[in-house]
Amino acid sequence: MTGALPALQERLPCPLADVDLVVGTSAGSVVAAALRCGVSIDEMIAHQRGEAIGVLAEAGVGEVADGPWPPPPALRVGSPRLLLTSLLTPHRVHPGVGASAWVLRGRGSHRALHEMVHAVHVHAYGRTTPGGSPAQWVGRRTWVVAVDYDRGRRVFFGRPGSPRAPLPDAVVASCSIPGWYEPAVIGGRRYVDGGVRSPTSLRALARAGVDQVFVLAPLASITPGRLPRKPHERLERRLRALLTMALLREVRALRSAGIGVTVLTPGPDDLAVMGVNLMDPRRRRAVLETSLTTSADTLTGLPRDHPEVA
Repeated sequence: MTGALPALQERLPCPLADVDLVVGTSAGSVVAAALRCGVSIDEMIAHQRGEAIGVLAEAGVGEVADGPWPPPPALRVGSPRLLLTSLLTPHRVHPGVGASAWVLRGRGSHRALHEMVHAVHVHAYGRTTPGGSPAQWVGRRTWVVAVDYDRGRRVFFGRPGSPRAPLPDAVVASCSIPGWYEPAVIGGRRYVDGGVRSPTSLRALARAGVDQVFVLAPLASITPGRLPRKPHERLERRLRALLTMALLREVRALRSAGIGVTVLTPGPDDLAVMGVNLMDPRRRRAVLETSLTTSADTLTGLPRDHPEVA
């Protein structure tokens, strides 16, 4: 996603950080928080290259990198209550959300991520509450998507009517992959990665008052290239195909509402360097450098006045 930002900026009539609405899910919530807290695209790229410059340097942000695999999970299901609900009333629980309840409870910690988002948030908005966190969310509409792990409901932190949460807590909740990380606790409720419900939550934008949507969807792939030979790679590609079909359904729903949509997904070159484990930090630099090239090439080939999917 970071590698796609320069090419995306070229297609926008305003600075990327000033668009009307930013919606972030999982890793996308980190990008959304950084943009709204004044971190420039160049600073994000430098961070992915292992350098801290500009706002990130001033805020004292260091390296945020876990290992390629999580610690062993606890030997108990992630959410007994959600599991029971999905068994008794399966029609009320999204299949992905219901499946997440069966995953063993993760034990990974997002402490470093929380500290990073907290640092840039305080740098942007000041330390204005007794607890040391900024009193305000962010200056413009920003939604961070997570899932209530006991009730199975999707939550858009930052949207009017949603539960209140400090920005760092909301980002950690959105990034808490079931089975990998501990669920995030906000206001006494447990939350996990919003991606178990939808990687993009595009349908929620149908009534958001926007007329043009740009989507960065690293879990999908419109043009994945040839099917790999190794069994685990073929399994990953099939899962990616399912996510792509779900994404395209949401795209069609927005377009039927008269909203223009441009979607950018990884292509064959990106997938080759990403591998099957998207959490492997050892591939980060190669993924970034590849995306800087492929994203620019892809978006350059799309007409500016006609939304496309690539």
